[in-house]
Amino acid sequence: MKRIIFILWLGFISNANSQGLNHNWLLGYLVNPYLPYSPSADATLQFTKINYSIYGVSRLMKFSATQANISDSLGNILFYSNGGWIADATGDTMVNGSGLSPSVFSANNNDLGFLPPSMQIALPFPDSNNVYILFHQTSEPLESNSNELYYSIIDMKQNNGKGVVTQKNLIAFQDTILFGIHACKHANGRDWWIVTLRDSSDIAIKILLTPTGISQVDTQHLNVPIHHNNYFQPMCFSPDGHRFAYIVNTSTGNMQAPWKRNLRLFDFDRCTGKFSNGLNFDLNDSFPGIGISFSPNSQFLYASQFLQVSQFDSKASNIFGSRQFVALYDSFYDVGVTDFAHLYLAANGKIYISSSGTTISLHEMNLADSAGIKCDLVQHAFQTPCFVFHSHVNHPNYYLGCDSTLGCPCLSATSLTENGQHDFRFRVYPNPVVNNFVNIGYILPQNKSGILKLYDVNGKQLYTQGLPPWSNEQSIKLPKLANGIYNLRIESGGYFMCRNVVVMYE
Repeated sequence: MKRIIFILWLGFISNANSQGLNHNWLLGYLVNPYLPYSPSADATLQFTKINYSIYGVSRLMKFSATQANISDSLGNILFYSNGGWIADATGDTMVNGSGLSPSVFSANNNDLGFLPPSMQIALPFPDSNNVYILFHQTSEPLESNSNELYYSIIDMKQNNGKGVVTQKNLIAFQDTILFGIHACKHANGRDWWIVTLRDSSDIAIKILLTPTGISQVDTQHLNVPIHHNNYFQPMCFSPDGHRFAYIVNTSTGNMQAPWKRNLRLFDFDRCTGKFSNGLNFDLNDSFPGIGISFSPNSQFLYASQFLQVSQFDSKASNIFGSRQFVALYDSFYDVGVTDFAHLYLAANGKIYISSSGTTISLHEMNLADSAGIKCDLVQHAFQTPCFVFHSHVNHPNYYLGCDSTLGCPCLSATSLTENGQHDFRFRVYPNPVVNNFVNIGYILPQNKSGILKLYDVNGKQLYTQGLPPWSNEQSIKLPKLANGIYNLRIESGGYFMCRNVVVMYE
């Protein structure tokens, strides 16, 4: 098979290096090559904590909607999947990576990938630096649900670092489940909760993944009206792990109002895995919608219907009454209708929105933590160098730390050190500083914002900058400094950590 070949570089270049497990979104949909518009074959949208770059590539794998991928801590892609097979970083089929989720549906959809969103999710295996787990599902002959949840194990140490699928198509459980798999870090900061929904019920199915593997499969009645698969059921956890939301689209059979949409919102206990305080809102929309996302600070919940995007304030006393319409489709057409489909909260803190058909454009929400139209949703904000169809990538919050206040001990090496101090994993680069720019990497305490301070050798504070609770990477332009050694101090949650930084002009 062909390796990836880079063929185009576009703008939007960041000053910071791309770093993080969730810093790549792969684009590209196989369509009629005789259409008047002829873009490059595929593209990669690569994020930093403040910006993104986009470049065209030639890639064997195509995507309809569902996509799982994961990168290393430096932002280098490790592997990715469209539901039918797993590719390694070179774009070739990973060893033993073909034939995922065996079914007639899977065999017929390998070329374009699976259409329902969030049918797979890639996670680091707890307490391992090299092993990953991919949860995945398929459709049955009527394409209405799945009868099992599969998982496969990938060891990235093997095959010269390209990885090998060491175990494939193992069955986590058998049940009739809706399309969609989502995950949230356990309150211990190490394990994972994996969640899906049982069809034609009010039941959530939860898996607990620990260093020994799947240690628990549990069910819970959500005490809301039943959900069933007349259409895709978009779902998501809030970045802080405290909330879970999903949308139910139901066909009414009424030509005047063919669809009924309900938004469900729950509190989530990361320690016990229990959902509580379920709310059910009738959205009164006549068209379906397949996009949902929380804002980076977890306060605002966004839900798309093909012609509009709504915002809800999850901290309001009347959450449904807080609804504001932050965008109405402006009728723009590139090679297709640029309406609103899937919502993706990216590593740079912005929300990106695809459309329901084949387009070359993506929408961009620049200030998702702001109320109402101040969220700044820019329609068809930029054009990609390839075709995009329903595109969506399913990334959990990989950087969610432990939360001992919920009653679970912290078990993650990235959460608390043995002496009770927070391990910020504070990195500073380049060092010496280049052109007054310095990059920092860090992990803040659970649900805490932070502050960065710069001191000279006399202890005089020269610079300060706030760090949002969802962030773990920043590119900073320092004030004009004389040659010398300075101290950078990061503070959050009553803890702090310092690093020396050198300024040296030639």
